Amino acid sequence: MLHVHNLHAYYGKSHVLHGVNFDVRPGEIVALLGRNGSGRSTTAKAIMGMVHCEGSIEWKGRSIRGRKTYEIAHMGLGYVPEAREVFPKLTVHQNLLLGQKGAGKNSRWSFDDMYAMFPRLKEREHTEAGVMSGGEQQMLTLCRTLMGDPDLIIIDEPTEGLAPKIVELVGEYLQKLKARGISVLLIEQKLTIAMQISDRALVMGHGSIVFDGTPDQLRADAATRKEWLEV
Repeated sequence: MLHVHNLHAYYGKSHVLHGVNFDVRPGEIVALLGRNGSGRSTTAKAIMGMVHCEGSIEWKGRSIRGRKTYEIAHMGLGYVPEAREVFPKLTVHQNLLLGQKGAGKNSRWSFDDMYAMFPRLKEREHTEAGVMSGGEQQMLTLCRTLMGDPDLIIIDEPTEGLAPKIVELVGEYLQKLKARGISVLLIEQKLTIAMQISDRALVMGHGSIVFDGTPDQLRADAATRKEWLEV
């Protein structure tokens, strides 16, 4: 589905990604792990056309490198940034409406689906997003992206700063996506949640993939965890 090969990315003259290679298959949750500064967020931004990059990025057999971000989104890739970029002066319902797939196009998701998944959003339906808590904004950003009906969703640090109960909700949410046939590339620092719900784990270090295997294989690889993940 998504095939990334020999990906290099740059911020100005700074060379951040050094030949990244990985795949995300249909209906799969892949965790992209690593310390801060390892290149995880840059990888997501490169896929979505937000940073200058070189190499190959293929989506369903078509090259998307060099395309505009909105074009990539229209092709079926969703992106949830770490910054929780809600429209602060718009209500919850209006934020979701902006994410909705174009009129006349069938979608796997509805407003009712979003409110059933996160009842708190239903309670806040007519509240401006800017006055909501961080956890509520995270739920809203996730749901707004889903309203565009992506086949793969890239989620950057969805549990950052959230209470443990909300972290559990996010994990359940991601498994529901998989059950509906949506692939997930999960950028996460919390190993527990990532290892629980992922089919495969990728570990990044110094702008490259240094491990690609199952969560069980990563649990058994103490050397990789010590060198690239543990503080």
